[in-house]
Amino acid sequence: MSTENYKFFRHEACESFPCHKTDNPDEFNCLFCYCPLYALGEKCGGNFKLTDRGIKDCSDCLVPHRKNNYDYIIGRFEDIKKLTGRMLSEKDKKESENE
Repeated sequence: MSTENYKFFRHEACESFPCHKTDNPDEFNCLFCYCPLYALGEKCGGNFKLTDRGIKDCSDCLVPHRKNNYDYIIGRFEDIKKLTGRMLSEKDKKESENE
């Protein structure tokens, strides 16, 4: 028998549970407590705002906390991988210029 229980985790004992306003705490997924999509900036697909200082504010976003969004989050890992590759390439380029 195949299950998909690995796609959902609710940590009700957490001091911050739920960390975002929700009308349905029973469906609140804590699996991606720290959103892996944050690094994608404005291309994350979530409901974020930019503060006056240009800092990404995700306090109203429930994308990583929706029970059925596991596949969406995992599907974006290729984008995160590409971003990381670009960042590492830029770092290597700067280091070689400084040698």
